[in-house]
Amino acid sequence: MTVFFQRCSPETITVTHKLMPIPRRKFIVSSGLSMGFALATIPVSAETVIKTDSKGLVAGEVRIPVDNIEIPAYRAMPSSGTNFPVILVIQEIFGVHEHIHDVCRRFAKLGYMAIAPELFIRQGDVSKLSDIQEIRKVVSQVSDRQVFSDLDATVKWAAKSQGDVNRLGITGFCWGGRIVWLYSVHNPKIKAGVAWYGKLVGESMDLTPKHPIDVVSSIKIPILGLYGGADASIPNETVEKMQKSLKDHN
Repeated sequence: MTVFFQRCSPETITVTHKLMPIPRRKFIVSSGLSMGFALATIPVSAETVIKTDSKGLVAGEVRIPVDNIEIPAYRAMPSSGTNFPVILVIQEIFGVHEHIHDVCRRFAKLGYMAIAPELFIRQGDVSKLSDIQEIRKVVSQVSDRQVFSDLDATVKWAAKSQGDVNRLGITGFCWGGRIVWLYSVHNPKIKAGVAWYGKLVGESMDLTPKHPIDVVSSIKIPILGLYGGADASIPNETVEKMQKSLKDHN
């Protein structure tokens, strides 16, 4: 069963961070993980209103072995207990910044192990880039195959690090919203997903051969999709097309 919410408006959404146009943005980098939003010349979710502390948590950077390298990730979980249900938190194009960290801590406060792996690290550190086009150049080199492999490795790491991957969920934002749909089909261990916007329809490319609408017939779990009616970057017609396809496939 798939749950799909087509329209969101400012009046009906609980605001988690203040939206404002910020022409230039400074960042702080710590051990390979971006602590702030990358510099951008477009409106971004710049100020995190919710500040979740680490009291009662184990929170910070971990290293995930993948092939012959290790990728950094931000992990948060309760400081006591074991066999925590696991949530994969998938980044935007701006990297694993403070808002993504905060999302992980929110899940941890609820008893989950939440992990946000840095999925662009082989292609470049977006936290060191100031131009949105340069950031997109890095992201455009990232293949779905690489992302799936890194997430598979993250799940494997979680299983050895007090996580119960038989209770596995996924959520992602923008670029990560697209990944939620695709990885939910790729990994049968995923039990549920939440996609915060992200592309639904697109051309088949070598690095990104499929998009969410292409895998509708293979979706076997509940997925909540959240999309803005006034979001010009994700045309309403693509949201409607996805919703119709979901309905056609029951």
